[in-house]
Amino acid sequence: MANLGLLLGSIFLSIFILPCLSCPEYQKQALLQFKSSILASNSSFNSSTFGLESWNSSSSCCQWDQVTCSSPSNSTSRVVTGLYLSALYTMLPPRPQLPSTVLAPLFQIRSLMLLDISSNNIYGEISSGFANLSKLVHLDMMLNNFNGFIPPHFFHLRHLQYLDLTNNSLHGSLSPDVGSLQNLKVLKLDENFLSGKVPEEIGNLTKLQQLSLSSNQLSDGIPSSVLYLKELQTLDLSYNMLSMEIPVDIGNLPNISTLTLNDNQLTGGIPSSIQKLSKLETLHLENNLLTGEISSWLFNLKGLKNLYLGSNSLTWNNSAKIVPKCILSRLSLKSCGVAGEIPEWISTQKTLDFLDLSENELQGTFPQWLAEMEVGSIILSDNKLTGSLPPALFRSLSLSVLALSRNNFSGELPKNIGDAGGLMILMLAENNFSGPIPQSISQIYRLLLLDLSSNRFSGNTFPIFDPEGFLAFIDFSSNEFSGEIPMSFSQETIILALGGNKFSGSLPSNLSSLSKLEHLDLHDNNLKGDLPESLFQISTLQVLSLRNNSLQGSIPETISNLSSLRILDVSNNNLIGEIPKGCGNLVGMIETPNLLSSVSDIFTFSIEFKDLIVNWKKSKQGLSSRNLGIYSLFDLSKNHLSGEIPASIGALKALKLLNISYNKLSGKIPVSFGDLENVESLDLSHNQLSGSIPQTLVKLQQLSNLDVSNNQLTGRIPVGGQMNTMADPIYYANNSGLCGMQIRVPCPEDEQPSSGSPEHRTKDPWFLWEGVGIGYPVGFLLAIGIVFLTGYFTPPPSTNSRHRRRQQRPIRRRI
Repeated sequence: MANLGLLLGSIFLSIFILPCLSCPEYQKQALLQFKSSILASNSSFNSSTFGLESWNSSSSCCQWDQVTCSSPSNSTSRVVTGLYLSALYTMLPPRPQLPSTVLAPLFQIRSLMLLDISSNNIYGEISSGFANLSKLVHLDMMLNNFNGFIPPHFFHLRHLQYLDLTNNSLHGSLSPDVGSLQNLKVLKLDENFLSGKVPEEIGNLTKLQQLSLSSNQLSDGIPSSVLYLKELQTLDLSYNMLSMEIPVDIGNLPNISTLTLNDNQLTGGIPSSIQKLSKLETLHLENNLLTGEISSWLFNLKGLKNLYLGSNSLTWNNSAKIVPKCILSRLSLKSCGVAGEIPEWISTQKTLDFLDLSENELQGTFPQWLAEMEVGSIILSDNKLTGSLPPALFRSLSLSVLALSRNNFSGELPKNIGDAGGLMILMLAENNFSGPIPQSISQIYRLLLLDLSSNRFSGNTFPIFDPEGFLAFIDFSSNEFSGEIPMSFSQETIILALGGNKFSGSLPSNLSSLSKLEHLDLHDNNLKGDLPESLFQISTLQVLSLRNNSLQGSIPETISNLSSLRILDVSNNNLIGEIPKGCGNLVGMIETPNLLSSVSDIFTFSIEFKDLIVNWKKSKQGLSSRNLGIYSLFDLSKNHLSGEIPASIGALKALKLLNISYNKLSGKIPVSFGDLENVESLDLSHNQLSGSIPQTLVKLQQLSNLDVSNNQLTGRIPVGGQMNTMADPIYYANNSGLCGMQIRVPCPEDEQPSSGSPEHRTKDPWFLWEGVGIGYPVGFLLAIGIVFLTGYFTPPPSTNSRHRRRQQRPIRRRI
């Protein structure tokens, strides 16, 4: 009966009493004001899109969604204690930004113990109003755009147990005052711009269970005071600039399960005390400067699941007998000197999902036991593995990543490759694979990236990929494919690289169907015909390389539609006509480019495509796929273009290279070229340009290579700025009448007045008299020498035969 009474009492309380106890009116009004300020901040907001439709003046705020209140007490009201305001705006990105001032009404609710405003794209400095919320226990501000410093009043929130400022734009150092938050259990400041040292006072946070400061700019060493954090379970200091050695007694943190120190500059060896960490599950030390031998005791840690040791200077003991006591899920021994065959002890790791043994000295064939293990990601690039791939590998239901580039694999791909239905990444570049691409590969619906470059694949028929599929990154370059350019790819295609093959015929007329294409590389094929109009309808195109083909016709004015284009290389074709004035409207070459997001940003391991080969400052060079975002190039060289150079080209301020050499261009060099403020290489040679070199070129502070040779230029070469360093005569050769200090040819206006003038006699008497005394015998000897040489030596070679040959650096083949 007593229990029944309690039950009835609680039901009565929840049904009748609690709804009657409203929150204080001032708190209700503060929340309504907060809602109004959000609505006012952006016209695209409405109450239904961010989940606050239940917030209205006719009900108690304790009944509103995303609001929690205190339990009833002797008072007649319940106060607001929690606000769950994460991701208010539920529409897809790009989400509108909210100014930090919208938070001002919330600072009136001093009873708050929990405040979650994460994932709202709030910008601006953190308000001092947070100091009012002295009862806060849980504060989550992650995934916003707060900037400035972490304000000092944060460190006076003495009840705070959880603080998350991850993924904002905070800068400055982490104040030593952080040590005053002695109730803190979770501190997460990842992905900001914090710099300086990790303060020693961090050791005062003795209740801390999670410390995560990754992806900042923290430097110096790991403070020894972290050893006082005996409750610590997760320590993540990855992606910083930390140096010195890992604290030798790091193993005295008995509760550590995750130790993540990768991507720093840590030195020394792996501390032996780590073997005392009986609860350790993840040890991530990749991409540091660690040295020494990898100890076999690491594999005696029974709870260890994830071990990342790659990309250090650690060495693997190839003679050691490893009998693991752990059951690993993820293992990386990248560039650890593992030699011989793939270690067979790995076959005992039945739950292995990720294996990276790239950049080692592995030999032998792909083992059958590994093909049958159901590993999700297998990365064996940059080894010396041989043989063909076992068909069993593609019967795996788990395989999602297979990276075998830069080995010596050979033979044809197994015809059952399409059975690997979960495969997302397939990278087989720089091997000796041959034969056609199996038709079944098109059955892999989830395939996102396919790199078969630099092999001996051949054939003129291609798999027909699902146009609705996910395949976005395709590299078939440097093989022996023939026939017409295939177009049987997904509409999601972003990168299409087919250069260095034997493709023939015209460019496809339906290129515009690839509406998301950003990178099209068809260089070094046998393509003919005009540039199709459809090519200039792909507004997303950023890189276009058609170099070394036999393309004809003119460049259409519609090239200006390519507003995203940053790299254009149509050199060494048979293009005619004038350079379109619309080229000056290529926005991607006007605005200074930012770094592109790389495909490798999507994954947890490095992915690079084959370098984009360009003619860079008189030599063939490869631009890394990781760095294409910082380049803007315009190369129309070695065609049959004519007419004047459009002055609008000078508007392309982001250009680093402009090459229009070996054409039939005439007229003057545009004065506007002085506005190419980022240009490093300017090649106008082998044309029919006339007039003088514009004085405006002295403004080009980045210029390091200028070639105007083999034109009809006259007048003084400009002096000043970088032009003073352009002093190799070969780059001015074969013009009509250039002069200047760069080629050591005086201009007529530089000649001294006649020695007979009274002014000159008065000004320089030494030159007139003593100089004559010296000059007479010297002149006499020179005259005799000329007669002697004329009589006994053959005429000097022609001007053209005296030209020095320009060296070309070898093409980079690294991917």
